[in-house]
Amino acid sequence: MKKKLSEEAKPKTKKVRFNLYAPEAERVFLAGDFNNWDVNNLPMKKDNRGTWEASFPLPAGRYEYRFWVDEVWLDDPNAQERVGNPFGSQNCVRMMS
Repeated sequence: MKKKLSEEAKPKTKKVRFNLYAPEAERVFLAGDFNNWDVNNLPMKKDNRGTWEASFPLPAGRYEYRFWVDEVWLDDPNAQERVGNPFGSQNCVRMMS
């Protein structure tokens, strides 16, 4: 069976999960270069143990991100890597293969 052209043109994605343990937080969002750093675009959901989580598909690549927790930027303590940003702090880096 032949694939449709539109299916062939789509990049392959893999579901990726981001999580942050912040039991005291009221609201947590994920922002990064994958959503133009929109602090309202990816709300995270809190489980009953206080861990916030968001899962969504991303194509392979290198992504910079941070957590927006109660209107304050926080780093991912489990980040694979960190790089400086133009604001004098650091962005977390996630590599997707």
